[in-house]
Amino acid sequence: MSILALQSDLLSGVQHGFMARPGGHSRGLYEGLNCGVGSHDDPAAVAQNRALVAAHFGVPPEALMSLHQVHSTTVVRVARPGWDGPRPRADALVTAHPGIAICALAADCAPLLFADRRAGVVGAAHAGWRGALDGVALATIAAMEDLGARRGDIAVAIGPTISQRAYEVGPDYMDNFLADDPAHARFFAQGQGDRLMFDLPGFLLAQLRTAGVQAAWTGHCTHSDEARFYSYRRATQRGEPDYGRQIAVIRL
Repeated sequence: MSILALQSDLLSGVQHGFMARPGGHSRGLYEGLNCGVGSHDDPAAVAQNRALVAAHFGVPPEALMSLHQVHSTTVVRVARPGWDGPRPRADALVTAHPGIAICALAADCAPLLFADRRAGVVGAAHAGWRGALDGVALATIAAMEDLGARRGDIAVAIGPTISQRAYEVGPDYMDNFLADDPAHARFFAQGQGDRLMFDLPGFLLAQLRTAGVQAAWTGHCTHSDEARFYSYRRATQRGEPDYGRQIAVIRL
């Protein structure tokens, strides 16, 4: 079965991919390559989808490692395939061990893939607005440095995420960002009435570049491209009970 892995030139030379929706075994509401074990999809279909992704990256299914994501800044170091017990409640993974495919799941939130080719260290993170503001991307960089990466050698690709034109929020939302730094106002555009439009990928790009790493967004909007991406916000707007999740993967 054919599946689609979108890539970033910034991570050339490192095996990675932002997996799109086409392909896979899920049906109905989850049609496509739903890899979210936290969804209400048929668990057998999700397992088959994840096995397809693992095979694409040349690892066994247990080496395709993802988390119970909770919008935190917690980073987990991975040294061998498989978890001892339930998936950790965290939002980023780092490893310096070949043969382990670390993952981030998202459906409007931003999946980030990190690599320091020279040091042989990679990372993956999930960033919604809360994780982005709290610094999950910066925590991932710090964890990579603990494994021997050098900040100036780290490249970060932001995968398909909701774009500013689709991310409508209220004034209280912007207040969280202004309380952190009034300059964050530049990531909000005026919408209808008191609504504002938030630029999640733009915020992350600025944060990463200020931190001294190379960063780029693939430019794909999950909300506007139903054929290729799941979207939490699109599902919510339609009153649908659930939604699928994209998986972003990187390995040494």
